[in-house]
Formats: sequence, C-alpha cells, structure tokens
Amino acid sequence: MQQHSQSTSAPMLAHRFRGFLPVIVDVETAGFDPIKHALLEIAAVPILMDEEGFFRPGATIACHVAPFSGAQFDPKALEFTGIDPHHPFRFAKPELEALEHIFKPIRLLIKAQQCSRAILVGHNPFFDLSFLKAAIDRCNIKRHPFHAFSTFDTATLAGLAYGQTVLARAAIAAGIEWNAAEAHSAIYDAEKTAQLFCKIVNQWDKAIGIPARDDDE
Repeated sequence: MQQHSQSTSAPMLAHRFRGFLPVIVDVETAGFDPIKHALLEIAAVPILMDEEGFFRPGATIACHVAPFSGAQFDPKALEFTGIDPHHPFRFAKPELEALEHIFKPIRLLIKAQQCSRAILVGHNPFFDLSFLKAAIDRCNIKRHPFHAFSTFDTATLAGLAYGQTVLARAAIAAGIEWNAAEAHSAIYDAEKTAQLFCKIVNQWDKAIGIPARDDDE
C-alpha cells in the first residue's frame, strides 16, 4: 500500500482517479426539469494535487447563464435561490458561451495534468450532470471534457466519513466554515463542496494509503 512520501518525483494527479481530473460542479436552476427549466448559474472548481500528493481546490471558474429560448421558470425555485433571471446586472452569458467559458480551462488542465478527461464531482451530482448535459445538447456540443455518466458524489462520501449527507451539515462536521446566508449560489456551494471532497480524500489517503496503481504492483 502506497503512502504519502517526500519523494523526489512529484506525484501525478492522473494516477489517482483512473486518469480522471475531478472537477466540482454546482448549478443553480429555475426548477428541477433539465429539459424545461433554465440553467441560471454554473461554477466549476478543478481539484489539483500538491507536491506531497495532497489535494486542494484549484481556481473557481463560474458565470451566470442567460435562460435559453422557451425556458420555463418555477417560482418556488427562484424564491429559493433568490435569482432574478432577467436582472440586467447578472451579466449572464448565453448557454454556448457559458459552457465554453467553463470548458476551456478544464480542457487545458486535463492536458496539463495528463488526464484522460474530467469527472464531475457534486453533492448529489445527478442533478448537476443532468442540467449540464441538457445544455450541452441544446448547444449541439459534440465533444466536451466530462465523462458522460460517471460522477463522484460528496453526499455519499460525507455520509461515510461524517454521518451527514446535507452539504451544510457535512461541511460543519468536517470543520469547514459555513455561512448559510451565502449558500445556494453556484460559486459558494461549489467551493464548499471542493473543500469537503479534498478533506475526505486527504483523510482517507493519510489514514489508509493511496490505492495501488497497476504500475505500482
């Protein structure tokens, strides 16, 4: 079993998650149906590795998204998030421009980290991936950086590590500062989810050891 060490060769992130680059994604939407309801905010936080092999959040990539033509809005969802989809100071990007804004730096990181592609990490990530894929389909994007269906779920990981599945409670249990007044924005939730993911994986690797790769055996 491989442990963290101060070796002269720096550890490679591409060796840790079967060649995938973990990227936390959080979206804010105008409802629960990814086909009918508008995607309003998206934030992505790539996960990077330091020289000792521990994980840390990278720079946040985010933007507001302009509702697509014909999008529907659930008033309860808008009340919950506090988002006014048509507010002029949102400076929202059209979906295609918003997706490329998110995808471009992720593609560069995949190449720089020698990974095969990105894998979406989220708190109950099915929701985020479903809205992301619906927007990709609407924009007719043929190639995107994310795995089509595999995800990492911090709700499951936090349930295992801390006995909590709600993001706020899991973050607090992990010793991560939580401000309820800032929650339910894509940037805030993505950054807190990134901290939570790194905390859990780093704790696992420190206590249990890094899983062996084929070339370690």
